[in-house]
Order: sequence, then structure tokens, then C-alpha cells
Amino acid sequence: MHIDPVLPVIVGAILAILLIGFAMRALRQPQIVGYLIAGLLIGPYGLGLLQDPGLIGRVGGLGLIVLLFFIGMEASPGSLLSRWRLAIFGVILQVGVTIAAVWAIALFYEWSWSKIMILGFVISLSSTAVVLKLLKDWNELDTQTGQNVLVVLLAQDMALVPMIIVINMMGGEQVATSELLAQLLGAVLLIGIATWVFTRDHIRLPFAAKLRSDHELQVFAALLLCLSLALISGELGLSTALGAFVAGLVVSSARETDWVHRNLEPFRVVFVAAFFVSVGMLIDVDYVRGNVSHVSLLVILIVVINTVLNAAILRLLGSSWHRAGYAGALLSQIGEFSFIIAALAHTAKILPDDDYRLIVAIIAISLMLSPAWIGLCKVLLGHPEGKPDQPRTT
Repeated sequence: MHIDPVLPVIVGAILAILLIGFAMRALRQPQIVGYLIAGLLIGPYGLGLLQDPGLIGRVGGLGLIVLLFFIGMEASPGSLLSRWRLAIFGVILQVGVTIAAVWAIALFYEWSWSKIMILGFVISLSSTAVVLKLLKDWNELDTQTGQNVLVVLLAQDMALVPMIIVINMMGGEQVATSELLAQLLGAVLLIGIATWVFTRDHIRLPFAAKLRSDHELQVFAALLLCLSLALISGELGLSTALGAFVAGLVVSSARETDWVHRNLEPFRVVFVAAFFVSVGMLIDVDYVRGNVSHVSLLVILIVVINTVLNAAILRLLGSSWHRAGYAGALLSQIGEFSFIIAALAHTAKILPDDDYRLIVAIIAISLMLSPAWIGLCKVLLGHPEGKPDQPRTT
């Protein structure tokens, strides 16, 4: 009997996730860490069960979209709108100060300005997937710090677009006027939809009443809501995850969260797990082993500096020191969108091969270690969060 060669790979991946998941639960560690370790184990630099990280990476990309869709459903529009100053000034300060810090270090190494900009971009982007997953698991998304961090992460995602334009220019690639206009149109569209949601207490989805009794069609309707706006956003040159987040805001305002949550939850679990597994697969064990002291020092420096920098900025913009410190820890790791920045710079010949491998290793390891670092800072700060903000009516 013929067996599809993909089937043993799927079985091995699920078995690894399950066994490591049991170990993480026994150690009281977030399942994110287990997914990352599973990816490292089954990937091309581990047992080699899966040699094509791009395949599971595409599935993981869908996981990021579904995760942001769920976060949009759970976000408070009023709370987000009231924090627009934090979104704008916080991210501008963060990116600017990070680039300045990299420049100061570059004085000792004679790095080019293009390399300084790339490293500044990479370090300044935190992980939307990791942070929001942890906040959701810890029931802290509706807290003051959770909402502050959510606003900063979304603003960082928006900042990805001008960063990509700058990289293309540094690589000698002309940015077409049509591309800029498409991105502007996409930004106006998403902001317009978000504004529409924010200014209304309740909106009505045209097909919601017809779907209440049909659970099968609810699954496809929920997926359509999630993926269609993500597709439009991506086609217009913006992050697909941002489009999914705005779609989640629409569902939240329509108060259809219950059946969407119920029917998409299994998809969210599988796709989000695939995303973190794909990140674990990117860690080149041989490279890390050969440069362990260099990689370790850089990871520690980046995580600590990001924590202090973000805490100082959030304190400057009005948070208490305890909450700012906790938020700084939450934003300390390097994010998944930094992979995009590094890959584009590598393709444009701005980053040589060794620098690219180093950056990929640092990003992946910082993602893997961030739950432990965040948990440690939370304990040291004495669990800075009090009661959650007023919950939304759904």
C-alpha cells in the first residue's frame, strides 16, 4: 500500500509537539516554548524530519493571521483609541533611540550606515505573536499594560511598511509610485474601517442571523471574515496580520464573537503552533554551537537593552514604573517581522551571509527565551498588574 511521504512527517511533528508539550506543562512553561523546541528538534538542523521550513512557514503565516484576528475580537476599541499618542510617539522614539544605540556601537566596528539602519529596524520590532499569546494565556490582555503593549505592537506592525521601503532604496531598488499609492490606499482603508468601528456602539453583519443555526457554514463565514481583509491588506502592500486584526475589530463590534471563537479555535491552535514550530526550525544549531559566546552575549544585551529602553519610553509617556518595567519586558524580544527585514536586506546584498545567519539565530533564540525572561521580570516586579480594565460588553 502506498503511503504519502508527508504523513510520517506530520505524525512525527505532532508526536514531538505532544511530548514536549507534556514536559512544558510539567515545568509550568508556556506552550510557545514547546512549539519552538519541537521545531528545532524536527527541523533541518535537528532530526531533519522536515527539510522544507518554507512549507510550514507558510502555514505558520496563516497562524499569525488567525492569532491577530482573535486579538482584534478581544481588543477594546475605546481603549485603543485613547492610546493613540502612545502608538505614534512611542514607536517613533523606540525606533529612533534603537538606531542611535546601534550607531554608538557601530563606532567601534566601522559598520556602514545601511547595516546600522537594518540592525536598528530588526531590534526595534517586538513579537506580536509571542506577546499577545502570553497576554491572552495569562488573562492580561484587558489590563492597562496589556492594552498599552497591544497598541505599541500594532504601531510597530504599521512601521514595517516604511522600513521595507527604506531597505529597497538602500538596495538600489526603485519604489514604484503605484506601490506607494497602493500602500497609502491600504492604510486609509484600514484606518477608515477602524474609525467606523470605533465611532459605533454596535454594527450588524448582514449574514449573521442566517448563520446562527448552521455550524458548518459558520466555520467558513468566520474564515472568510478573517482571511478576506487580510488578503486585501496584503495585496495593498501592508501586513496581512494588520488586516486580520481590523477584521477582528469588526466582528467584536458586531458582537458575534461567541460563535466565531467557538468555530475558529481549533484552527487558531493548529496554525499558531505551526508558526512557532517554523521559527524553531530556523535555528542553525551548528552555527550557534560554533559562535555560542558571541550569540549568547548579543541575545542578553538586546533583551536587557530592549527591556530598559521600552520601560523608559512607556514611563516617559505616562505609565507607572512597575507597569512600564513589565511592559518593557514584554516588548524585549525581537519579533517575527524582523525575519522579513533581515531576509530583504540579505537579498539586497546589504547583509552578508554570516550576518544574516547571526541575526536569524538571535531572533529565534530571543523568541524562545522571552517567556522565561518575561516571567522572571513579572516576579521581580511583584506582579505589577492589578485588576483588569473594564471588560467589554459582547
